[in-house]
Amino acid sequence: MPQPRSALGTAAPDGPPEAVARASAAAPPAGAGRSRRLATGVLTAGVARGVGLLAPVLLIPVCLSRLGAERYGLWMAVLALTGMAAFADLGLGAGLMTKLAPCYASGDTARARGYVSTAYAVLTAVAVTLGVLLWSLAWLVPWTSLFNVAGVVDPGETRAVVLICLTSFLVNIPLALVVRVQYAYQQVGESNLWQGAGALATVPLVLLVARLGLPAVAVVAAASAGPLLANLANSAWVYGRRMPALRPGIGAVDRRLGAALLRLGGMFFLVTVLTGLSTNMDNLIITHTLGPESVTAYAVPARLALLLGALVTVLNLPLWSANGDALARGDLAWVRRTVRRMVVLSVLATVPPAVGLVLAGDRLFAAWLPVPLDGNRWLLGGLALWFLLIGSFSALMMVQNAAGVVRPQVVGLVVYVGVAAVAKWHAVEAYGLAAVPFVGTAVYALTVLPAGLYGYRRTLARYAGPGPASPSAGPAVEQDGDAVGARRERRPGP
Repeated sequence: MPQPRSALGTAAPDGPPEAVARASAAAPPAGAGRSRRLATGVLTAGVARGVGLLAPVLLIPVCLSRLGAERYGLWMAVLALTGMAAFADLGLGAGLMTKLAPCYASGDTARARGYVSTAYAVLTAVAVTLGVLLWSLAWLVPWTSLFNVAGVVDPGETRAVVLICLTSFLVNIPLALVVRVQYAYQQVGESNLWQGAGALATVPLVLLVARLGLPAVAVVAAASAGPLLANLANSAWVYGRRMPALRPGIGAVDRRLGAALLRLGGMFFLVTVLTGLSTNMDNLIITHTLGPESVTAYAVPARLALLLGALVTVLNLPLWSANGDALARGDLAWVRRTVRRMVVLSVLATVPPAVGLVLAGDRLFAAWLPVPLDGNRWLLGGLALWFLLIGSFSALMMVQNAAGVVRPQVVGLVVYVGVAAVAKWHAVEAYGLAAVPFVGTAVYALTVLPAGLYGYRRTLARYAGPGPASPSAGPAVEQDGDAVGARRERRPGP
């Protein structure tokens, strides 16, 4: 019989049963190592990603000076469009991380390489196809009317900003898969450092462009280049030195694994589309109701508040792969205990900066930005509350993502997007910018939150049913996107 192997292909201890038993007894429990890796991931996420998320905010004064309020508002609206277009990866990034976690738990490197190679092949084809369509049709789309900047920003300049942002986004679709692989193999600390470096790389690039007095679109290009360069360098490091056994190759592409990955990715695709809509529709609603100048007044404090929610989400993201490993081993006690701790940590990490934003945000904007903004404390308070709610419950969502239980999230987000879009549109017209985050918070609490709680309990109940799951099997989400435990996916690997 083949020897059991570790996550990177190293043979497990072999020999007489008594020797194996002694070695197993002397080894630390799987949960202890998982907790250490999770703690390392959370710590590096808080430091590296916190600094990385702060870099674009530090550049706001430079960007506003070079672009002006109208062009900056256009840029933010285009970025909102790319956020809504995050579905272009077909959910394969999230599906890949869910599928790789059981491979890591069982040491099935061959199956893991098949998933990785197939995901890269599909997403590279998607990115190339969408890129060709974008550049072929870009001159036919009335971008100035779409973003409500006609007569304010030159059509050629508007088209250039759109092409730069969308092309960078498409190129990053396959490049960003390396982050999913690192997270699945619980190399969260390294991944966070690479991503933080990519965000920080934008600072000297943008400053250089501003100092040289290059056109405004060059500022947009410089801000888009940092993450691309970091993901490219990270990929070379991971597949060249760190984990060459997972290096993607045409020969490792597997249609059967691709079909399973697409089925699971389809459910994550819906979650990504709906999440992108829910997060980015505010700027588009505001630009069509109040104009692009109001987008700047909303987008700048929103980006600061976004740091709160993004930081908490990043802190919880290592739970995805860690929960996948724990569920595959049947360690539900670790899942429950860790989720409780992460919810508390998320709240503690978010409340102090949220309070600081509300109390001192107006003075910060007045002293920091070259363009005066309306330091509305109601707006700041609503934004802080909105991202506090999202971040605090992300730990529960990571359990469902690890198991592939996606339908409850889809239902909650569908209801949220439909209700919130209408409510926010009328709220902006009636009460102004400050109403947007409060409406979003209320609708989210009534729709997505109950669905998330239901999905979390459903996940634990399914894995608790027949007993511990086999690590080699992993979450079975082959048909309808709901995890039914590891017991359904028992087909051999490639």
